[in-house]
Amino acid sequence: MTLDALVQTLRASRGFGHKRDIAGMLSSLGRIAPQMAASVKMAVDVGDDCAALQDADGYLLFAIEGLVSDFIGTMPWFAGYSAVMVNVSDVYAMGGRPIAVVDALWSDGVDGAAEVLQGMAAASAAYGVPVVGGHSNARSAQGQLAVAILGRARCLLSSFAAHPGQRLLMAVDLRGAFMEPYPYWNASTGAPSERLRADLELLPVLAEEGLCAAAKDISMAGTLGTALMLLECSGVGAAISLDALPRPQGVPLDRWLTAFPSYGFLLAVDDAHEEDVARRFRERGIACAAIGTIDDSRAVTLTQAGERAVLWDFREAAFILPETSHA
Repeated sequence: MTLDALVQTLRASRGFGHKRDIAGMLSSLGRIAPQMAASVKMAVDVGDDCAALQDADGYLLFAIEGLVSDFIGTMPWFAGYSAVMVNVSDVYAMGGRPIAVVDALWSDGVDGAAEVLQGMAAASAAYGVPVVGGHSNARSAQGQLAVAILGRARCLLSSFAAHPGQRLLMAVDLRGAFMEPYPYWNASTGAPSERLRADLELLPVLAEEGLCAAAKDISMAGTLGTALMLLECSGVGAAISLDALPRPQGVPLDRWLTAFPSYGFLLAVDDAHEEDVARRFRERGIACAAIGTIDDSRAVTLTQAGERAVLWDFREAAFILPETSHA
């Protein structure tokens, strides 16, 4: 596949499509309740991994994730596990530590909810984050699940804090496998809980030591879609080398670019801190490499084996932010 063909495939992908829908949602939210956002001390704008509200001790973090119904129907246990896991990851991506989760679960009968709840319980135990309540409806024709999380941060990592001249690092746990036929790269369910928690603890430590201020959890949009979200929020661009991406052996690049890893983060890091940050991940067995350089172009270009292509130009089209945000 040529680089231009790869770009077109990514732009048409389901992951990119879901993220592009966010702009319309934010536009509607801004029209109906702008005064509500102004009534609280929001430390970051809407569009980050978590909402962050300032309080006396730092920041309260709130996030929520909903899962697609076909995933719940096919892999109910892993869907329940993932719902907790991705929320935990969102909190750590903001430099925080999770406190507790609640869920909203719809199922066709009580028995129909059992595997989902067992998966949630397993993730709760693995990550040390209790499920403290929620909502259930066991009289639904179709399974649905959403999980919300509360966390706290002393210092924030944010999608809005990247600057030109910084290096874009990718940190990802390659010790896993795909949950076929889905794009979920699972490096979590077979890992010791102590390792899972310590690996995630790297993120708030980096924030608190001043080694990093901008980061984002790699989501369903894959590595490049996540990079677009971070860069757009920060009002910057980047040149990204696909040859530099950490990747599992035997996994084709086009599939890896759409993967949703259980542990995967993008970080914007100053040159002076790049080696220190990368070393800390590598010492824990996590692959980490600089995959690009952030610039002021407001466009994202890709290079691979001598080819070059523009993945996205924010001056021409928004990705997740309303068009008015680019004025």
